[in-house]
Amino acid sequence: MKKITKKLKFIIFAIIATTIIKCSNNDNVVIITVDTHDDINVANFTDSLNYTMDTETQVNLPKMIAGGLDVAWFVVYTAQGELNEEGYAKAKENAIAKFDAIDRLVNQYAPDQIELALNSDDVRRIYASGKKVAMIGVENAYPMGLDTANVRKYWERGARYVSLSHNGHSQFSDSNTGEFDNTALHGGLSDLGKQVVELLNYYGLMIDISHPSKEAIRQMIELSKAPVIASHSSARALRDHPRNLDDEQLNWVKENGGVIQTTALGAFLTDREDPSPNMDDFMDHIDYMVDKIGIDHVGISSDFDGGGGIVGWEDASETMNVTKALKERGYTDLEIEKLWGGNLLRVLDEVQEIAAKLQAGDL
Repeated sequence: MKKITKKLKFIIFAIIATTIIKCSNNDNVVIITVDTHDDINVANFTDSLNYTMDTETQVNLPKMIAGGLDVAWFVVYTAQGELNEEGYAKAKENAIAKFDAIDRLVNQYAPDQIELALNSDDVRRIYASGKKVAMIGVENAYPMGLDTANVRKYWERGARYVSLSHNGHSQFSDSNTGEFDNTALHGGLSDLGKQVVELLNYYGLMIDISHPSKEAIRQMIELSKAPVIASHSSARALRDHPRNLDDEQLNWVKENGGVIQTTALGAFLTDREDPSPNMDDFMDHIDYMVDKIGIDHVGISSDFDGGGGIVGWEDASETMNVTKALKERGYTDLEIEKLWGGNLLRVLDEVQEIAAKLQAGDL
């Protein structure tokens, strides 16, 4: 009886989510909800425990269905370790295990429910088929070691964005954590990091600026021939945290043609200790960045299962609340479509178009 009740609950939530999206869709705008940052644990990608089940994670297929979350970018995350061969080898093992886990989900456990997308056409095709969409982002290029051939290998595995660092300086880039201890390793990007920026452009992977230092971000945007993204960052003017982007950085991204995916992680939204960060806090950051750099350069992310979640959007089953809140803030259907995924997919298209020109020798 418990299982039946739970299943009914998810069906009801799914109906509500679909209704909200359709109600907001009175201009025949197709709103595809895209969350650019969802962490994973390989322990939840086994025969006996996986995302076809209502796992305790904030994201899984039942929760995506219940809340109307269409696209989840599953993250191949590796913590920063020592910059030596032993560290690189251990990190590589972790990254490959996560690539393999995502592969099992889409090809073995739930091929009838979710499919891996490699471009925006895939996203729209899979969405139209009624399936959920998986995409892959790499949080920290550290597992690539010193071998830049890994850029192509990660692209072949399905990665479509890469961050050159995480919490701690990598072999490629200084991290924003240098603000906490007043350190830098490369003065922005290393020479190897600059090579990787070129290769990311060449293969059509979006460059993620959410974790590198401000100087590294400046250099990436200066070097990149393609737009960049911040996969999970918010506005520093509203919350003074090194993980957020200040007004100067926001303008860099605007001029570059990129997009900042506002993140629903409480510590990046407010320094208020009580009450808990909520939907209004999240909307305030979206409003601020839209006012500052325009509707075409702002998006949405959760950082679920990596620290994200706020009152009102605590897991993927509450995704419809974000759409509702955007409507209440006065955003039109077209603007909501852009925020929820249109801007991000536009950047992906541009990155891949530039890659095609680079490969053809036309750029």
